[in-house]
Amino acid sequence: MAFRRRKNTAAIPRTAPSFEYIVTEANDSFLWRLDDYPWERNVWNFHPEYEIHLLRKSSGVVLVGDHIGEFGPGYLTIVGGGLPHDWVTAVQPGELIDGRDIVLQFDPERLRGSADMLPELRELEPFLERSLRGIVFHGGTALEGAALMERMGTVHGLARFCLFLELVDLLARTDEYELLSSPDFQPVLDAASLDIVQRTLTYLFQHFAEDLKLPEVAELAGMSESTFSRFFQKNTGNSFSDHLAKLRLWQACKLLADTDIPITDICFQVGYMNISNFNRAFLRKHKITPSSYRKLSRQRLAMRA
Repeated sequence: MAFRRRKNTAAIPRTAPSFEYIVTEANDSFLWRLDDYPWERNVWNFHPEYEIHLLRKSSGVVLVGDHIGEFGPGYLTIVGGGLPHDWVTAVQPGELIDGRDIVLQFDPERLRGSADMLPELRELEPFLERSLRGIVFHGGTALEGAALMERMGTVHGLARFCLFLELVDLLARTDEYELLSSPDFQPVLDAASLDIVQRTLTYLFQHFAEDLKLPEVAELAGMSESTFSRFFQKNTGNSFSDHLAKLRLWQACKLLADTDIPITDICFQVGYMNISNFNRAFLRKHKITPSSYRKLSRQRLAMRA
C-alpha cells in the first residue's frame, strides 16, 4: 500500500522527532511513499531501515552523514541504516511542493534472511555495505532508477516487488555512483543530541546569509563555544565554519547559474563580508573562479537547449 503524506507548514519544523519509526503494511516487503514538502518528517533523522530517495522536483541542500551537497530534480540516493540524512528546500511561508519526493524504505535483514532460499540475494551484500555511507547515482542509472520508482506507484503486490528487485539489482551493479559520507563518521544517535543538531541545522539554513558567529549559535544550543564546537563536529562531521561556508557557496552557485546578479553582489548576498574571501573560498571549494563557474553553467545550459 502506498502512503501519501501532506502537511502545509510555514517553515521547516524545528522540534520534530529525530528517530523515524517506519511501519510497513503486513502484505508489503517494503514501504513506498510519495511525499509533499514540507511535512513533519522532513528533518535530520535516522532509522535502521535503508532508504532509496528520489527528489522529483525543486532543488536544495542534501545532508547525508557529514556530506553537504546540492540536489535538483532526478537526484537519486540510497542511505544505509543508522545514517542521519535530510533534503532541505527553501520554501516561502505556506508554500507546499506537491509530490517532491518518492521514498522507498526496506529492512536489509529481510533480504539477508531470504538468501538461504534465494541465494542470488547474496550478491547484494557489497551494495548493502557501500550504502551505509550513502550513495548518489548519476547518468543512465539515475534516470532508469527514477523511472522504476515512479512505476512502483502505479502497481501493487508482486508487480511492485518485482520492480523493487529490478531497482536494487540496477543500483548494486552500476558504477555510476559516488559515496557520500566519510567512513569514520560516527554521530551520537540519541534523541536529545539529534534534536539539538536538527534545530541548529535549521537555524543555519535559515540564517546563513547573515553575519553568523559561533558564540551566537552556541548560545542558542545552550552550550559553551568549545563544547558546541566539539558537539557540532562530532554530530555533523563538519566544523561550524566549514558547514556555514558550504551553505553559502551552495547558494552562490545557484545565483551564479540562474541569475545575472553581479558577482560582487552575490558575495554579500550569501554572507561574505568581502569579495577576496568569497573568491578564495569559492576557488578552494570548486577549483575554479566564480566567473568561470558562471560561464561554464551558461555553456551547459546552451548545450541542453
